[in-house]
Amino acid sequence: MSRTFLGTALPSMALALMVGLMPLSSARAGENEAKSLLKAMSDYLASQKAISFSYDTNLEVVTKDHQKLLLASSGKIELGRPDKLRATRFGGFANVEMVFDGKTVTLFGKDANLYTQAEVPGTIDHLVDEMRDKLGRPLPGADLLLADVYDKLMADVTDIKDLGSGVIGGVECDHLAFRTKEVDWQIWIAQGEQPRPCRYVITANQIDQGPQYSIQISDWKTGVDVIAEEYAFINKTDARKVELKDLADIDELPDHLSMGASK
Repeated sequence: MSRTFLGTALPSMALALMVGLMPLSSARAGENEAKSLLKAMSDYLASQKAISFSYDTNLEVVTKDHQKLLLASSGKIELGRPDKLRATRFGGFANVEMVFDGKTVTLFGKDANLYTQAEVPGTIDHLVDEMRDKLGRPLPGADLLLADVYDKLMADVTDIKDLGSGVIGGVECDHLAFRTKEVDWQIWIAQGEQPRPCRYVITANQIDQGPQYSIQISDWKTGVDVIAEEYAFINKTDARKVELKDLADIDELPDHLSMGASK
């Protein structure tokens, strides 16, 4: 074994041993601190009546021949609690805007100049559920938009780790890792008076090669700094209204790479 390899491998091996042999009391202290940090983030988010941020997402796809592909997109979210939301997403396959005014959700495919609408009266939490379960169009980073992020994220958690600090976009963050039966997830929370999420990563631990979904957040604004347009769809381009099934490639996973496809 070369000296160069040893110099690289030994620190990693030492870290693995350190994590694996951590005293039980220290592990429990780390769990409690991680829960406290996550709860502080959840409480902070719930207290903000207006939020806007930009984001970058990466969605990994594993093909049948075990090739891992990475799909990237960017966008912006503007939120007014309890029942107003505007989200845009621009990627290699779609340029989409979603608008929710508390009663009606509109999905607008900008490149195709087509839109569809559905009646979904209620809160943002209700919208998140409906978009995922009934309309099949989950929102980017939806878990972080809910009124009680802590309860949602902690459901079914079986393992918790406080991994210390990390830096995301120049912001020092607390780095936490959690595990459930089906997914592992990590979150980086900004330190200081605004414990906002900076990065959120989900790993499908029951799927071959563990594909990940990640969202990184920037340009965070709250309160009076949030300048949103009217939370209603205004058809400025004479877009044609269609059924949801006729509005193609508006998800982060494009139609030709859908589950079960050969490509």
